[in-house]
Amino acid sequence: VQLQASGGGLVQPGASLRVSCAFSGSTPEYYSIGWFRQAPGKEREGVSCINSADGKAYYADSVKGRFTISRDNAKTTVYLQMSSLMPEDTAVYFCAAVMGTVVAGNCGRRSRYDYWGQGTQVTVSS
Repeated sequence: VQLQASGGGLVQPGASLRVSCAFSGSTPEYYSIGWFRQAPGKEREGVSCINSADGKAYYADSVKGRFTISRDNAKTTVYLQMSSLMPEDTAVYFCAAVMGTVVAGNCGRRSRYDYWGQGTQVTVSS
């Protein structure tokens, strides 16, 4: 399994940005995908995930109502649409994959995921 994150950039506070995670190397519909982020000096934290089985999405409280996770019909790309961005959203964003389902209790746990992509930098600054 290979994951390729892209779409990061520099945006102003209040702006929107969409990052993408391209999946390859296996059958995508069997895998749940999570988005994580890591700010300088901080631990990597879970942001959102989407379940393989039913497409159910989960969000960290810090992004609920501002971020939306989705996947294309072929399930080869997972998007994270970010709105109302704030400086504290600045981080390197990573996508990760695991075969099987995720639930609210393990969606944001790094240990749940087996495959990781490289990160894409998102900077929110005026």
